[in-house]
Amino acid sequence: MKGTGSDEFVCGEFFHTFKDKENKVNNTRNGSAARKVVRAILVVLMALGVTGLAAAQNNTNNDTSVKFKGGIGVIPVTGVAANGAATLNIVRGVSPGGPWRIADLEAEVGFDGHIKVAGRGLLLASGNGIGTNAGQSVHATLFCGLAATATAHNSSPAGVALAADGDFKIDDFLSPPPPTPCDAPVLLIRNVGGVWFAAGIPKVQDSK
Repeated sequence: MKGTGSDEFVCGEFFHTFKDKENKVNNTRNGSAARKVVRAILVVLMALGVTGLAAAQNNTNNDTSVKFKGGIGVIPVTGVAANGAATLNIVRGVSPGGPWRIADLEAEVGFDGHIKVAGRGLLLASGNGIGTNAGQSVHATLFCGLAATATAHNSSPAGVALAADGDFKIDDFLSPPPPTPCDAPVLLIRNVGGVWFAAGIPKVQDSK
């Protein structure tokens, strides 16, 4: 039986209304699925970001082989024998200068041998030049290993000039590069002639 025009119109309207609702449902479903995908991507990116920050923090913490905080000025003599002979304060085979005092020292050595030293108040502590820098220049020597087998690693022997107040900074690469790890580290601040004026105090791992 052939439907009337009004019947066809009603059927057409019902069909279009049904399709609109179906499209809205599909769009809602697709939108929900898209939002879920976006959320999943954001979660992954955040996780990667946290991992990257942690790795960067680890790299920052691990790019230093040895650190020193605080310094000791040289005391040239450690004792006097019964016959009057002085026992020199020789460290890792290096003779002392002295006496010298140092107000503060901080140093760090990277795995690649890059050394940074900041010293304050390295001044002569005896003689007519007491309290002056005595026109000296200094460089750093890092010793790794026990005294009998220690290896020496030097910044440029030409050194850096002490300021009038005894301050100095060294930013250089040790030659040859130190081993990893550097066991029983000893840091000496020496003059061009090779004698030592001050020593660094190894920084305890958990100290601030």
